[in-house]
Amino acid sequence: MHDAVAPQSPLETPLAKAAAVPLPGADELADRFPLEANPRPASPERRAELLRGLHFGTVFTDHMAHARWSRSEGWQQHGIVPFAELSLSPAAAVLHYGQEVFEGIKAYRHADGSIWTFRPRYNAARLNASAARLAMPALPEEDFVASLVDLVRTEAAWVPSGEGESLYLRPFAFASEAFLGVQSANVIDYYVIASPTGAYFPNGLKPISIWVSQDYHRAGRGGTGFAKTGGNYAASLLPQQQAAERGCDQVCFLDDVTQSNLEELGGMNLMVVYADGSVSTPKLTGTILEGSTRSAILRLLADEGRAVREETIPLVTLLEGINSGAVTEVFACGTAAVVVPLGRLAGEGFDVEITGSEASRHIYDQLTSIQYGKAEDPYGWMYRLA
Repeated sequence: MHDAVAPQSPLETPLAKAAAVPLPGADELADRFPLEANPRPASPERRAELLRGLHFGTVFTDHMAHARWSRSEGWQQHGIVPFAELSLSPAAAVLHYGQEVFEGIKAYRHADGSIWTFRPRYNAARLNASAARLAMPALPEEDFVASLVDLVRTEAAWVPSGEGESLYLRPFAFASEAFLGVQSANVIDYYVIASPTGAYFPNGLKPISIWVSQDYHRAGRGGTGFAKTGGNYAASLLPQQQAAERGCDQVCFLDDVTQSNLEELGGMNLMVVYADGSVSTPKLTGTILEGSTRSAILRLLADEGRAVREETIPLVTLLEGINSGAVTEVFACGTAAVVVPLGRLAGEGFDVEITGSEASRHIYDQLTSIQYGKAEDPYGWMYRLA
């Protein structure tokens, strides 16, 4: 007889453990990506103009980080290069088979002018977990962080300082080999681009409306749901379009096996707050992306004395809880949006309002205060880039 295996704590996942491994200081990692300066950078006046009235992901800086991997030579050609269009063969494997992974992380300007990021080793480890699932090579975690250090130091003038603003960093890697055979590519390109950004949801913490898709699923068991890869997001676009047609801001997916349990939104994790103060989140089944923000929020909630559970949450049970008052609020979380409360949950045969937002507003303030240097960081989550 085998010994029973204790369930994994939602606070001690492999990614959470990886994120806790100390990193060398930024000065030690700097210059791994040498600078090739953009000969035509934006003028200070043009940059100032672009930094006014920021939205999400529409403005890009003058440079990007780059490295290339080949099966014969490993990782080479590290550099900070001018932001420019890419030259890519029409036969590049990524265009045909979707061998691609990416990350999302932010750089925050603190009041003293210094620039910091949040749990970069978490993103480095998750990029490699995604890459392994897509049969792509791992990028050394310190090189991942070094690419952020060198890019942000080059683009420090692009890091905004307004309320809720940040420099959004998008690391990504893809199969660039020109080859039509169905196999793992022999050439992979890695880039990091940077985008000064305002709030993901322009209305801030105003509650959003959610359409629960009962016809489509974001991912299937044994697939790529736990990986941060473009195909998962492509699969969410049609349901998202249907949600918009029904007057909703975002779409929520159910599991593919029972088609009855909550999983996640198209790009955010979900949390349910109960009248007794406890909080639950859908357990990681291999079809849910394990978010860094999700992980941090679970730690914050547990450390303030709340019972935190990672569990199966049937849609019908959630609806019953909302109607009875047992559920007081539901919120979504992710790097781009941080935290946003859900005010309406709709789907075929139901449409309910959720009025509570106290816990989500509290956790938003607590987490962003750490990120922007307005509160103590007892966890060592923040990493100084410049």
